Amino acid sequence: MPWNARLRSASLFLLLAAAVQAQSPKGAVLVVTPTAREYLTGAGGTLARMIDEGRPVYVLQIGNDEKDSIGLGPAETRLANNADGERAAKTLGVREVLNVGHKSGELGYISSSELRNQVMAMMRLYKPEILFFPDWYVHYVDDWDVYRVGRMAEESPYGGGSYFLQDLTYIGFPGFAAREYYFYSPYRPYRPREGGEGRATLKPVDVSSTFDRKVRALLELKTSNARWAAHVGRRLDLAGRPSRLEPDDLVRSNLVQLAGTIGGKHGHRLSEEFNHLGQGSGIPEHILERAKPAR
Repeated sequence: MPWNARLRSASLFLLLAAAVQAQSPKGAVLVVTPTAREYLTGAGGTLARMIDEGRPVYVLQIGNDEKDSIGLGPAETRLANNADGERAAKTLGVREVLNVGHKSGELGYISSSELRNQVMAMMRLYKPEILFFPDWYVHYVDDWDVYRVGRMAEESPYGGGSYFLQDLTYIGFPGFAAREYYFYSPYRPYRPREGGEGRATLKPVDVSSTFDRKVRALLELKTSNARWAAHVGRRLDLAGRPSRLEPDDLVRSNLVQLAGTIGGKHGHRLSEEFNHLGQGSGIPEHILERAKPAR
C-alpha cells in the first residue's frame, strides 16, 4: 500500500477512534450515604450536573432512617422516609437507590468489615468511575453515622482486587475500584485545615444551573423535613430569634444560605465543595523524590 494511502487509512482510523470515544457513555457514579438528606444536601447539585452529562448515578443508603419523624413509630418512619427518599432521588435523576437497611443511629453495632463488604459488592456491580461519600474528617460534626459511613466508604476501595471477596470473583464479579473520590460535607462549608490537606484538593463546583432541582429533590423529604424544621424552630426560639417560616421555606432558606456561603468562597453564586482525590501518577512520592531520568 502506498505511503499516502497508509496515511489516509491511519488518519481515518484516528478520526473514527476519536468519534467513538466522544460518543462513549461517561462512567457511572456511586454515592454512599447514611440517609437521603446527607447526599442531597452535600452533593445534590453536583450529582445533578453529572446526571446531565450522561453519567448514571446510583445511591447506596446504609441507614434505614427509622428515627427521623414526628409522631410516627420506627416502622412507619422507615417506610415514610424511604418512600420520600425514592421520590427525591427520582426528582434529581438518580437511576437506582439501594437501601441496605441498617438501623440509623446504631451503625456502631454493625461490623465495619460487613459494611465495607457491602460497598465493595455494589462497586463490583455498578463499576463506578466516581465514588461519593461523607467526609468523616470534618471537625465537630455530632453525627456518628456520618463518621462511620464515611470512614468505611473511604476504606472500601482498598479491597478492589479480585483476591478479596473471592466468592464474588468466582460468580463473575471481579475486583473493582473507582478512579475518583469526592468527600462531601453534608451540613456546612469546609473550615480552615479541613479541605485540601495531603493529596486531596478542595474542589468547588458551581451548581447555579442545577440548584433548583436540588431544592425540589430535598423538598420531597417531607417526613424528615418536618422533624428538622421543628428542631431548628425550637433552637431559634431558644436563641430569641423565632421564625414563622413553613418547613419547606425553612429548608429552602437553609440550602440557599449554605450554597451561597460556599459560592462566596470560590467566586460563584451557588456552589458545593468537596475534598477530591483524582488519578495520581501511580508511583509513590518517596520513590519519585529520588527518581532519576533513564539513560
